[in-house]
Amino acid sequence: MTTKPRQQKAAAPRRPISITAVVDCVGALAAGNTRGHVYLYDTNKAGGSAGLGTEQLRTRVTAGDQLLWNVLALECEAFVAIDGIEIDKEVCEPVRKVYPGTDVSYWIGTVKKSGTTEVPYQIRFKLGTRDEPLTTALSPALVG
Repeated sequence: MTTKPRQQKAAAPRRPISITAVVDCVGALAAGNTRGHVYLYDTNKAGGSAGLGTEQLRTRVTAGDQLLWNVLALECEAFVAIDGIEIDKEVCEPVRKVYPGTDVSYWIGTVKKSGTTEVPYQIRFKLGTRDEPLTTALSPALVG
């Protein structure tokens, strides 16, 4: 009797971790800063992320995780876009992309290395007709 060797199942590709910023544009523009006007969420709560709904989101990541940042305005008529993400380039290098056939942008990057320390980052937002972007007052972070 011969037995067939067991075939290894290919590991399912990991889904990207989506990080969404909900911005109170009217409040941020009136205050001239983002403190208390940015609410961050990610799709990795089950993986250990913490601080959901705050500007100090702690996203649990490991090397190889793909991160996708996007933004929503709290007010339906307000304009908001991510202008940049400032993070240690040795950990992640986010790049701006645009959904095909639209002018809607998002940022994507792959975690290069895991660690046990927090890697803080800041998000710059373009709001309304303001020329200068506003940067997060408090720092969200990637946590290994």
